[in-house]
Amino acid sequence: MEEMKSAESVKTPPATAVQTQEVKPDTAAEPVRNDEGKVIRFHCKLCECSFNDPNAKEMHLKGRRHRLQYKKKVNPDLQVEVKPSIRARKIQEEKMRKQMQKEEYWRRREEEERWRMEMRRYEEDMYWRRMEEEQHHWDDRRRIPDGGYPHGPPGPLGLLGVRPGMPPQPQGPAPLRRPDSSDDRYVMTKHAAIYPTEEELQAVQKIVSITERALKLVSDSMTDHEKSKNKEGDDKKDGSKDRALKGVLRVGVLAKGLLLRGDRNVNLVLLCAEKPSKTLLSRIAESLPKQLAVISPEKYDIKCAVPEAAIILNSCVEPKMQVTITLTSPVIREENMRDGDVTSGMVKDPPDVLDRQKCLDALAALRHAKWFQARANGLQSCVIIIRILRDLCQRVPTWSDFPSWAMELLVEKAISSATGPQSPGDALRRVFECISSGIILKGNLIIVGGPGLLDPCEKDPFDTLAVMTDQQREDITSSAQFALRLLAFRQIHKVLGMDPLPQMNQRFNIHNNRKRRRDSDGVDGFEAEGKKDKKDYDNF
Repeated sequence: MEEMKSAESVKTPPATAVQTQEVKPDTAAEPVRNDEGKVIRFHCKLCECSFNDPNAKEMHLKGRRHRLQYKKKVNPDLQVEVKPSIRARKIQEEKMRKQMQKEEYWRRREEEERWRMEMRRYEEDMYWRRMEEEQHHWDDRRRIPDGGYPHGPPGPLGLLGVRPGMPPQPQGPAPLRRPDSSDDRYVMTKHAAIYPTEEELQAVQKIVSITERALKLVSDSMTDHEKSKNKEGDDKKDGSKDRALKGVLRVGVLAKGLLLRGDRNVNLVLLCAEKPSKTLLSRIAESLPKQLAVISPEKYDIKCAVPEAAIILNSCVEPKMQVTITLTSPVIREENMRDGDVTSGMVKDPPDVLDRQKCLDALAALRHAKWFQARANGLQSCVIIIRILRDLCQRVPTWSDFPSWAMELLVEKAISSATGPQSPGDALRRVFECISSGIILKGNLIIVGGPGLLDPCEKDPFDTLAVMTDQQREDITSSAQFALRLLAFRQIHKVLGMDPLPQMNQRFNIHNNRKRRRDSDGVDGFEAEGKKDKKDYDNF
């Protein structure tokens, strides 16, 4: 027993020495000497390996094999890097590559989003600049007694940074252009007659601006009330809750710049964080008069229209204007898009939620306004022709059944598909030609079996003409065909509902005096063509 203890005592110190000296113990690699006492090689007790070079000793003590043996036999707590296999290394490289691709994707997406925001701001600036230039243009036109152009027909709005209707500074030879046609004169004169007056424009801008500021104050007061309520009720609740009212946006003819003389009703959309309810509508209607009194001393009549999911605000000063504020929320459309999802039925609506269809219509009006500002506002003669057709729909009962959104889509497509810029007269003729071809009929050759006039603002195919009956489509097509015949025979003033303009050149009056006397009589030459044409003529 004593011999065994002495043997253990002899073997223990080297192990202890190895533990104390951790990774590089001097006793781990012992020199091997020959009979003469000269070191011929080194021997490692842990790895059971030998090497001759003294430099190899240092490399061996730092090596991974020696450290693994040291961890296995002496110190299990030693940290040794695991050398990955080829497969593990490939997996790691694939992860790094995917991570880099993901970072690159999000970086590009942020750049694209930043670019979209810049383009949106640029388009908004260009839109308001065009509106200002157009307003200056028509102010100058009103000062001209005969309604003609002082310097020829205006080019595209804002072209070369000059005011519409004013010639740019001559730079080299001037390009040849078609002179102002008779149809252009009639269209622009009619457009000047139906364009809102300065008093009406200022009244609309004033009541809309006051309403937007008042709704902002209502949103602030409701947010402050919710924060104070959360602090008094429970300190654990988050006091920085999102606003109940997210923002107010302009829609309809106000956002598109399609107001006509005599229009007294404009529309706004109030976005809510959650589905709007009757309680929220009542709170806004009760708080709105207080905030209006803070902003303006004028009195306004406020009504709460629950079936329309809207608040109607009327001014009491002439010209009396009306603002319809419709409540909606993007949550309604998101829920509508995932109706097939199993979890869609688990979310319970408030008991007094407003009409779902009215809220969806308000969201659609927002998309229509954005599309119109991006596609139609910058198109030459597009806004002018849409105003002319809006006036036609108000004057002629046959055209009153034409949906306004479908008409805007049709005019934009007809003008944008032309080979070049269209003058007002040519653009009006092209729109009538398009309708006369039967494009709005269900059984026409162009869209036979198709979905009709598609709505570009909807993901699913939706026909904007679906609300029209077959008889209404045929009546409008027939009326457009008769209007096209009137344009061909230089009777555009009958289509526009205005008196004939005086001739620009007196030479034409010499040849046309007799024809003018015949046209001024009660009997028109087109009445002899048949009863159907006479009926259409009476409509115009």
